[in-house]
Parts: sequence; structure tokens; C-alpha cells
Amino acid sequence: MHYPRRNSKIKRMRKQGFRARMKSVGGRKMINRKRRHGYKKISLT
Repeated sequence: MHYPRRNSKIKRMRKQGFRARMKSVGGRKMINRKRRHGYKKISLT
């Protein structure tokens, strides 16, 4: 059986994980914004 989407967790994390966010200024701003709002789990790392 063929699955239409084979979701790769590694690719997802490299693109939108914590370390990917920390690389860019906008990503760091986003993490700080979420922390201010009280999000405990920021991304799926």
C-alpha cells in the first residue's frame, strides 16, 4: 500500500524545530513571545 505523505520527523525538526528557530532572529523573537505568553512546550524537540 502506498501512503500519500511520508512525514519525516527529522526534516520537520530541521525546518521548524527549536534549533531551527534559534538560528534566525525572527525565530528567537517567536520563541520569546511564546515564553512570555507562558507556553511550556515551544516546539516538538
